[in-house]
Parts: sequence; structure tokens; C-alpha cells
Amino acid sequence: IEMARVAGLELAGGADGNHPLDATTAGVGELILSAVESGARRVVVGMGGSATTDGGLGAIDAMGSQARYRGVEILVACDVRTRFTDAAEVFGPQKGATDAHVRLLNGRLERLVQVYGERFDVDVSVLDRAGAAGGLAGGLAAMGAELVDGIDLVAEELRLDEHVADADLVVTGEGWLDPTSYDGKVVGGVGVYAAAAGVPLLVVVGGAEPAVVGRAGVVSLSDRFGMDRALSEPTALVELVVGEVLDRR
Repeated sequence: IEMARVAGLELAGGADGNHPLDATTAGVGELILSAVESGARRVVVGMGGSATTDGGLGAIDAMGSQARYRGVEILVACDVRTRFTDAAEVFGPQKGATDAHVRLLNGRLERLVQVYGERFDVDVSVLDRAGAAGGLAGGLAAMGAELVDGIDLVAEELRLDEHVADADLVVTGEGWLDPTSYDGKVVGGVGVYAAAAGVPLLVVVGGAEPAVVGRAGVVSLSDRFGMDRALSEPTALVELVVGEVLDRR
């Protein structure tokens, strides 16, 4: 289940169209319930791209009784390691939240820490990754889900370590590179596998913060070729950059 397909920021019209105080994860909970009622015994829920900061309360309410999920493995694939009570301050502005909204959302998350502690006997405030998707990860953890780095989950399913070990060069990237790209996300995770195998890593990105663009192996297409070409010819430019690196080997 990809949470962004039912509670994503794009569905809400982006930051300008979103209503941060009202956005709910109820639809995610409905999908989890539907999957389990259909016989699923292993459910993977992907975080990222959310419009919500409801701490997962909408999903929990939609899922119903915790007893219904006995014997069901729920894995939450997280793209950040942010703590539960930091979610509003760190990600709220990206979802259209004003300073006043962030203060209200902070209060909501702090109250939910108490609610989940009393209801489920789980302290979500101490869990790494619990702030993913506006605290949805923490809410699901309170219901018994396991929080994992999404990149590690995907890497295990794809046996990424075996593919990397046989490679001459590992290429990864994303649209915008910043320090958080190395903290539980694809770029950082792939880099760990490449380093472990002793294989060179090339990170090709659309653009990057100055703090990271100088890192070894990072190529920003917009910096090198200009924004127009980066947007209109990304595939050709990636092939060009990769070819240049391989030619130098």
C-alpha cells in the first residue's frame, strides 16, 4: 500500500491546495483493513509524499480493533528517521502549514503520544522513523507494525547486495539532493551497499543543495547542463554522464 496514493500531497493540490489541519490518513487505514479482510497476512505500507500530519489517528480509527490484526505482519517502509513529535516542525511547512499550523500540529502529536501510550502501551515518542508521513508510521507502530527503512526493505526483496557486488559502477539519484537524502532514503542506502562492496558510486540528480553538491560522485544535471536541458533531456544527460565516468575507468 502506497500511502501517497490515498493521502498524498499531490492529491491535495500540493502545498498551496492542502489543508494541513484537516488532512487525514483514514484512507490508508481503510486499505489496510480491506487487505486483511481479503486474507492478506503480510502488509507493506510505503511512507512518503504525504499531505497529512495526523499522527496516524485517522488510519487507526479506520482500521478498527487491534485484535483483528493478530497474526498479521505489518511493515512500514519509512523514507525518514524523524521522531514522532518532530514531524510537524520538520515537514509541516512542505505541506502548506504556517507557523501557527505547526504549533497546533505539534500539540496534536504531543497529545497523541499520551493517547497511544494509554491505549496501546507504546511510547511512540522514542521510536526512530515514527514521524514518517506526518506521524502515520508512529500510529501504525502503536498498532503493532514494524518500522523499517524503505530502502533496506526494497534492497532485501531485490537482493541488491548481489547485484552491486557484480557491478563496475553503481548509479543512483533523485530529483533534489540534500543532506536528508543520506538519512534513510534511497541515495544514502544505495551508497551503503556500494561502499560495502567496494564499488564506485555515481549520484546523478536534477539539482542539489550546495552543502552536498561538492561530495565525491555527485553530478547535478541542472548545474552542469542548465535547468532547461535537465528538464527536457534527462535520460540522454544521465547516459552521457554515466558514459563519461565509465570511459575514465
